Amino acid sequence: MLIFDQLKKDDPQLRFLAIVVAGGMVVLLAGLWWVQVVSANYYKDKLETQSIRTVRIPAVRGNILDRDGRVLAENRPSYNVDLYLEDLTRTFQSNYTNALAHLRANLARQKAEAKKKLNHSLTRQEQKQFDREFAVSESMKLQLQDQARYAVSSNIVAELASRLGNPISFELKDFEKRYEKFRVLPMPVIANLDAEKVCRFEEQSMHTPGMDLDIQSVRNYPNGTLAAHLLGYVIHNSDSSEGEPAEYNYRLDDYLGLSGIEKVMDKDLRGTAGGKSVLVNNLGYRQRETVWAPVEPGKNVVLTIDRDIQKEAESALAQAQANVRGAVVVMDAQNGDILAMASAPTFNPNFYAVRHADPAAQTADREYLDYLGNTNSRPQINRAMQENYAPGSIFKIVVGLAGLEAGTLHPTEIFHSEGYFPMRGLAKPIGDTAGAGEFDFDRALAKSSNPYFITNGLKPGVLPRIIALGQRLHLGERTGLIRGQEAPGHLPSHRDISSSSWYPVETAYLSIGQGQVAVTPLQMAVMVAAVANGGKVLKPRLISRVEAYGTTEATQTFPGGEVRDTLGVSQHSLQIVRHAMRKDVESPEGTGHETDIPGFAIAGKTGTAEVEKNGHKEQQAKDTWFVSFAPYENPRYVVVAMVEGGRSGGKTCVPIVHRIYQTILQREQQREQKRTRKLGTLAEIP
Repeated sequence: MLIFDQLKKDDPQLRFLAIVVAGGMVVLLAGLWWVQVVSANYYKDKLETQSIRTVRIPAVRGNILDRDGRVLAENRPSYNVDLYLEDLTRTFQSNYTNALAHLRANLARQKAEAKKKLNHSLTRQEQKQFDREFAVSESMKLQLQDQARYAVSSNIVAELASRLGNPISFELKDFEKRYEKFRVLPMPVIANLDAEKVCRFEEQSMHTPGMDLDIQSVRNYPNGTLAAHLLGYVIHNSDSSEGEPAEYNYRLDDYLGLSGIEKVMDKDLRGTAGGKSVLVNNLGYRQRETVWAPVEPGKNVVLTIDRDIQKEAESALAQAQANVRGAVVVMDAQNGDILAMASAPTFNPNFYAVRHADPAAQTADREYLDYLGNTNSRPQINRAMQENYAPGSIFKIVVGLAGLEAGTLHPTEIFHSEGYFPMRGLAKPIGDTAGAGEFDFDRALAKSSNPYFITNGLKPGVLPRIIALGQRLHLGERTGLIRGQEAPGHLPSHRDISSSSWYPVETAYLSIGQGQVAVTPLQMAVMVAAVANGGKVLKPRLISRVEAYGTTEATQTFPGGEVRDTLGVSQHSLQIVRHAMRKDVESPEGTGHETDIPGFAIAGKTGTAEVEKNGHKEQQAKDTWFVSFAPYENPRYVVVAMVEGGRSGGKTCVPIVHRIYQTILQREQQREQKRTRKLGTLAEIP
């Protein structure tokens, strides 16, 4: 009431202020009435012609590194040309308008010609018939729109192909599907441009309407086939991971690991995808977008692998013989770290990560698919873990330990061999490459005398100890190195050897690593490590730690040196076996003598097992081996090589192992030089 009292006093300033306030209120009320009442239908129609589309944004995949932080798997930028259909709306409409006018002119001309042929005036009914027959129907308009869009887009793509000098596949069916379902997203035209084509595009085509150069993160294995079986491979995938929203209208591709580390560590490597909302109009074109969930990049996985040793292992294995099929395992004898694991033949994991639009590249892709599908070579099989092999004479290490522990094998006792073993129940005696002669334990292991180990294997009480040692080594079981990607091998049980169906001939063959025993190279590396380190059966380790992306901060660690079991034998017995393995390399008549490196004492054992092929034993069907550890005085490294169809363990596998030890020595010398330089630098600091 105070305001009205003041107004009655005829105060001109106050009266003016009151008029301004009242006018403002009237304007606000009028605007509200206009929006809420007059324009209600307009805004309702606009809301109905717009909608929100949610898009899943992939995260950057984490890197895989070797023990020194060197990259084994990473992400590289892929330069792709995309077509933004929304930028071509006016061009589509213009092309459609011209096509529609041309169609109407053609129909009018056809109509006039048809009238002229009738040569009489049309009745009302005939006129209606003509109008219907020569009218532009809605289906014709829709078809014209489709044709106009494809014509505009295909012309732009053809012009791009001409400028880049690169043929580009642009099918009508693919275009229509993309336009119908994914109009809001850019349409990929050509992917993985090299530097020359990127420059050419920037120079000649970057201002082409609707065309733009986009950068996409692509999984890359910079060393090609190096450690391919361990790293595994990825495929394009857009499914949500655990903890991510599952409901999206559109999904941009990222990767899913299908084997190796890429598979078992996929959750850590993949990260967490983000999400954005895109406002589209009634034609399906993007109006604006809002990122409501930022991506979280994947974590880095650090392996125990040494890239240099891995490279030499693969090179030495590949050069062992033509079309080689085999495996190499290099392991730390003290903590079980896998320093290298090679398998041949191998494959290039980059093949799965990159999509090619170039027809020539697509032809090469089909040829590579044929190579991967070869049932004979099976390049994707990791022969170090996924195949079972007869161990042959390397199993004599276990037999020797069993005989020593049973007290039936006396290492200095001389055994006379005739160069074969006459086995009751066999038409022919079991042969022996060591030949006839006098053998103690050292010489029998060094020359791999079959009669010596068969005789000792058949002695009372030895066979159960062989099985017990095999069980402590967990032969016939998976090591757990890479889940779901390992063969268990085979070892007879105590029940098997106690049954009435077990005959002495089976014990004889088991004593020389043939018959009912099968192993993987990885299991044999664990066996040799146990002999070398004093009886600890280690669980092999491949993953060292997981780090936050872009840092060296560990978010998860995998401790090494986990002891899975113990051999349960005396140190005296182990020392006898180790000494005999040293003689196999040191002695000129030892089958592993060519491995010997002056100043670096290596101990080892060769093996050559005849295996069944096509239902019967053939001379050329062999699994050849060489297992070893070094240095002899203080074992650190275990190196195992296996080649299918090799000449013998000594001829085929020993040279592989020799090259690997040379690389190991070089690596040790390099580390020592770095350490010396570092100490020298520190000493100079006052």
